[in-house]
Amino acid sequence: MPSAVEQFASNLNFGVFAKAEELKQRLWFTLIALIIYRIGTHVPLPGIDPHVWQHIFETKKGSVLDMFNMFSGGALARMSIFALNIMPYISASIIMQLMSSMHPQLDQMKKEGDAGKKKLNQYTRYGTIILATVQAWGLAKGLENMASGQGGSAVINPGLYFEITTVITIVGGTIFLMWLGEQITARGVGNGTSLIIMAGIVAGIPRAIIQVLELGRNGEMSAPVIMLIPFIVAAVIAFIVYMERAQRRVVVQYPKRMVGGNKMTGGDSSHMPLKLNTSGVIPPIFASSLLLLPMTITGFTGGATGTGIWADIVEGMSRYLQRGQPVYMLLYGGLIIFFTFFYTAIQFNPDDTADNLRKYGGFIPGIRPGKATGDYLDHILSRITLIGAVYLTAVCLLPEFLTTKLGIPFYFGGTSVLITVSVMMDTVAQIHSHLLAHQYEGLIKKAKLRGARR
Repeated sequence: MPSAVEQFASNLNFGVFAKAEELKQRLWFTLIALIIYRIGTHVPLPGIDPHVWQHIFETKKGSVLDMFNMFSGGALARMSIFALNIMPYISASIIMQLMSSMHPQLDQMKKEGDAGKKKLNQYTRYGTIILATVQAWGLAKGLENMASGQGGSAVINPGLYFEITTVITIVGGTIFLMWLGEQITARGVGNGTSLIIMAGIVAGIPRAIIQVLELGRNGEMSAPVIMLIPFIVAAVIAFIVYMERAQRRVVVQYPKRMVGGNKMTGGDSSHMPLKLNTSGVIPPIFASSLLLLPMTITGFTGGATGTGIWADIVEGMSRYLQRGQPVYMLLYGGLIIFFTFFYTAIQFNPDDTADNLRKYGGFIPGIRPGKATGDYLDHILSRITLIGAVYLTAVCLLPEFLTTKLGIPFYFGGTSVLITVSVMMDTVAQIHSHLLAHQYEGLIKKAKLRGARR
């Protein structure tokens, strides 16, 4: 079966594209919104000494802050107003989805249609503000405790005023990105939140290429390893595309029916496509977001001194939750597997699908309608989801091997490539659907005109 990219390329007609005014407006809106986001990542946070902070960040390279900086599109390295990026919103979404699956009232709210979704989205926004406030306050306190090797402080005038202005600025930046992502989803093309994260990753690729060439020039990375990087990235991209398009097709049969007393209709057979990775790119993003919460605390309080239980906890977290450590890799892989099964269960309900098949007279050959069909679909989905979870875990843990063993920059690892490729595939699929809808609208208008002439 051709991929979405192949379908898009085969059906792309620049004449049709030129006439699709709504699609062009959506693309321009998406592009302008992403440009605004990139501009915001260069607006510095008030009260920060940029030179001192740059020196501090350079000393912490190789830690989990590299991952945070990748998701923020370099905003953390510049300590801009978008330092937290959209990660608090993702964390709030995780919490809300977990609560809605456990709380009956919230679960009922999901089934109320658009009105229920609006209420849940509003609760998610409130949760985003709370999480962003807590993280921004922790960031402000951590910055006050940071100093470079030369003795300069990262904060020019530490104190309550700096903490209040930092919290207001960073929370405002996070809320703006949350709003911008929603606007891209509604008025642009693709998922706004995913596109913002992807834009930050793509923006860091040129710097990563320069870093690789600089390592080769200094002799820190051998020429064979540098030449191997494009082949590794190409192989990972091909593997991701193959796995994202993989499906398990379940045959569905519809019985013949008598219509009009003497005419038989129906009897057709089709298939129900079950994707190998139903959850998409959500599990790695969710897992990274949850891991970044405690590791951000350790990263920004690592320079602080102290004694007692809290100091021991911070020291233990900073020791065991660093990239490349076994505990970190086990937690990261475990969270990816958990969210793969969790999000798949949210996206696809076998019992509801079995009931819908029974209502329309469809059945799976050899399986009784109703509960038996639901159990059969659940059995298939569990098996292919396990394969999908292993695939996501393997791709996302690849950066740890590449970074620790070969010294390859984090941007060329599996997590960044997975997010970029998956988001681009989804966006291209949406563009293709908009083009098809425009073509169908043109055919309907022509048919109406011909009917009017008659």
